[in-house]
Amino acid sequence: MEVLFKNIRAKIKLTDEAKGFLNEISTERIVNKNEILIKEGKAVNHVYFVLSGCFRAYMIDKTGKQHTLQFAIRDWWISDWNAVFMGENAKLTVEAIVDSNVVEFKHDQLMEIYRRFPEFESYQRKNLERHVVSLNERILGLLQLPAIERYNLFLQTYPGVYQIAKDSHIASFLGITPQSLSRLKTGE
Repeated sequence: MEVLFKNIRAKIKLTDEAKGFLNEISTERIVNKNEILIKEGKAVNHVYFVLSGCFRAYMIDKTGKQHTLQFAIRDWWISDWNAVFMGENAKLTVEAIVDSNVVEFKHDQLMEIYRRFPEFESYQRKNLERHVVSLNERILGLLQLPAIERYNLFLQTYPGVYQIAKDSHIASFLGITPQSLSRLKTGE
C-alpha cells in the first residue's frame, strides 16, 4: 500500500484519516500470470492500482484478432473505464502478463472518497488527465508515426515491458504484425 500512498502524496496532501479510509475500502491482491481481472462481456465494478507487475487491456474483434489497447505497470491504474463510468458490461479483458500485485477497489466505495475527502477529486482529475493524454498520444502515434517511432515511444513509456510481454501483444499495441516487430527489433 505504501506505493499507492506515495503516488497519492506526490499529487495531494494525504491525511491519516484519508489513508485509513483507503485501507478500509481496498484489498491488496496478488494476481498470477495470465489471471483475468476483467472479462469482456461481464459487469465491471472494480478498479486497480498496480503495485508491481504488468497488465494488458485488450479486446477481440469480430474476426477473433486480439488488439492490445493498454499496458499498466507500477503506479498505473487499470480497469475498463468505459464500463466503469457508463455502467456497461466490459468491452475489454484485463489480464496479468506476469505475476503481479494490485490494490483493488470497488468503484462505488472509491467514489465515496470524493464525498468524504474532496481533495481526492483533484487527485483523480490528474489521473484522468494523464490517462486521456496517454490515449490521445497513442491514437496520434498510430495515425502519424512510422512503426519504428511507435516502437521507440512504447519502449520509453513502458520500460521493461518488452522483456515480459509476448511479441504478439506488443505488435497488436503498435498496430503492426509480429513479423514487422521482429524486423524492428533486429534493425532490418
